[in-house]
Amino acid sequence: MSDIEQAKALLKSNSALGCVACRSNAETLTGTGRGVRPLLQWLAAGQSLDGYSAADRVVGKGAALLYAKLGAKAVYAETMSEAGLKTLQHNDIAASYGTLVPMILNRTGTGMCPIEQSVATISDPAAAEPAIRAAVARLMQG
Repeated sequence: MSDIEQAKALLKSNSALGCVACRSNAETLTGTGRGVRPLLQWLAAGQSLDGYSAADRVVGKGAALLYAKLGAKAVYAETMSEAGLKTLQHNDIAASYGTLVPMILNRTGTGMCPIEQSVATISDPAAAEPAIRAAVARLMQG
C-alpha cells in the first residue's frame, strides 16, 4: 500500500483524527483537532513532513500553505478548495481529493472560512503561518 493510500485508510478508520501523515518506513504521524490545529502543532514542535504523504479532512489554501511549509510530498483531502489545490500544485506537492469545492466555508456556512480568508493574498508558505496563527487567535477570542 502506498503512503498516501495508508494515510487515507487510517484517516477513514478513525473519526477522531483530523489528519494523518505516513512515510515508507512505517512512520506515521496523527493529528487530532479541527481545522489547521494539528498542522500548527506539528510546526510548533519542529516536526517536518519531508517525504511524508498526508491525508486530511479539509484542505483550503491555509492548510495547503502549511503542508508546503512542513514539506509534505503528497496531500489528499476529503474536501479541498480550488485555492488549496492550486497552492499544493504550485508548491510541487501531489494533490488529490474526494470533493473539490470553490472555497472552504466558515462553520456556519455563511461565508469563506476565516483561515482561508487570512491567506487569500499570501502565496509564500513562510508568510502564511503568522497570518494563520493571528486568525486562530482572533477566533479563539470569540
